[in-house]
Amino acid sequence: MEKAFDWSQLKRMGEYLKPYSRELLPIILVTMILGTLSKLAIPYLISLAIDKAIFNGDGNLLLIYASTMLALYVVQWLVNVYRIRYINVIGQKVLFDLRYALFRHIQQLSFRFFDKRPAGSVLVRITNDVNSLQDLFTNGVVNLMIDCVQLVGIVIILLTLSPKLGIAIIITVPLMFIVSTSLRKRIRRAWQDVRMKQSRINSHLAESIQGIRVTQAFTQEKENIKYFDDMNTINKKSWDRASMLNQAFGPIIELTAAIGTCILFWYGSYLIESKELTIGMLVAFASYIGNFWEPINRLGQMYNQMLVAMASSERIFEFLDEKPNVAEKAEPKMLPPIKGDVRFENIVFEYERGRPALKGISLEAKAGESVALVGHTGSGKSTIMNLLCRFYDPVEGRVLVDGHDIRDVSLQSLRSQVGIVLQDTFIFSGSIRDNIRFGRLDATNDEIQAAAKAVHAHDFISKLPDGYDTQVEERGNMLSMGQRQLLSFARALLANPRVLILDEATASIDTETELKIQEALKTLLIGRTSFIIAHRLSTIRGADKIVVLDHGNIMEEGNHDELMRLEGIYHGLVQAQYKFLSEAV
Repeated sequence: MEKAFDWSQLKRMGEYLKPYSRELLPIILVTMILGTLSKLAIPYLISLAIDKAIFNGDGNLLLIYASTMLALYVVQWLVNVYRIRYINVIGQKVLFDLRYALFRHIQQLSFRFFDKRPAGSVLVRITNDVNSLQDLFTNGVVNLMIDCVQLVGIVIILLTLSPKLGIAIIITVPLMFIVSTSLRKRIRRAWQDVRMKQSRINSHLAESIQGIRVTQAFTQEKENIKYFDDMNTINKKSWDRASMLNQAFGPIIELTAAIGTCILFWYGSYLIESKELTIGMLVAFASYIGNFWEPINRLGQMYNQMLVAMASSERIFEFLDEKPNVAEKAEPKMLPPIKGDVRFENIVFEYERGRPALKGISLEAKAGESVALVGHTGSGKSTIMNLLCRFYDPVEGRVLVDGHDIRDVSLQSLRSQVGIVLQDTFIFSGSIRDNIRFGRLDATNDEIQAAAKAVHAHDFISKLPDGYDTQVEERGNMLSMGQRQLLSFARALLANPRVLILDEATASIDTETELKIQEALKTLLIGRTSFIIAHRLSTIRGADKIVVLDHGNIMEEGNHDELMRLEGIYHGLVQAQYKFLSEAV
């Protein structure tokens, strides 16, 4: 369905110009007045030079007119150079502010926002869509104002010099707008389609780069290339169509200008014969007509820029209008330093409406206790931890930390006291030292090394070319999976959280390293509440409490010995794992 031109989008974009209005408006007014007056004065001086100097053979007067026109051309040039340079600087500041606001807002959005959008789609908003506004902010808005003033000035001059001839020529303008109305609608739809196609191709590109190992492992390069080629072809055709419609504006204006020129010389000749118009005035009219269609042509191009800007702004403001599903209260309380008592009360949670992931569970962990969560994939283990960190909010029930409902406290004060180590750890581009320090930015080098030694990461770090200053690329591809997990472990421990979550944190670590970490954890977890999610049940035998989950329900709860004596689900999981390991040997 076709969207009407939404002027509110342009008004919202104008809000980003407001901070610079005080320095922008004087420049616009001065350059607009000087530039317009000098440009409009030149054709009139030409008419005077013809009628009063050339026809009368007055060389001195002609020299005066010529010198004055030269001075006005210099003024125009200086004004335009200064205006373009200054406006470009302000335009880039506006784009900087918009890009910063968009990135800052995205950082505050909840997990649900990212669950339903590919990374490439988010990337396109911050890069391509913001860049698409560049022409509008750097030249478009100012040129629009200047062209409108210039058009009004030319119309007034034409009607003043010769009302009859002025009306005869200007009457062609409505004809142009009638013909171009249908074209403008088609252009609007075409640019909306281009932005949608570009979003899809960029999303697929980002996904392909991230999944290149899987693509090559399954030898799907040809299929992936073909799929990308199809998308690229569709995108090209969409762009070609929008560009073709875009370029059709020029010929329409040129045709209208040609009709106006024919009227000028046909009717102008008649007025000269009837002594109502001089030759100099006819030449001035011809010059004004050229200056008249030039801004109209730019206004047509400006309209196309606005169409592109509207398509991009819709996508930008769609993200800026997105509200976090997990939002702080207007005045959240600061969570004081906690002991680590955690309680889940009758928690019901749904990722999708009507499909509960947790079904009224209640669970308590006292300060300093270690709680292990076990169960089949999809049983709700990671969901419980996501609720504790308040990445999501429950549909029913509440999560309490030291008796505080976590929905009443600020996210920063909560998450700064909860550390988490994930199975799929993320390593940022930068140094090893900076990646560990990410857990606490004010940590000293000694504290960083102490955390690395505690998780047995110091040995392999010391063997790297530059030790802790070794640069790693995005996702740490130069490191093994086990090494990346050790860095993530050090990062979490350096933050010194009162509650520590280990979500399959030892899944990719070899047995020898895991034994060392288990020894370190005996010391490191003293005084901390810990939640451990693990499929390798040997790693959780010493947990104070083991909770067995199945399809969002707590089925069993107790320590290892109690659950083994119960001979229930946990007993079956342990026996099945021992059997698997013995058969593998």
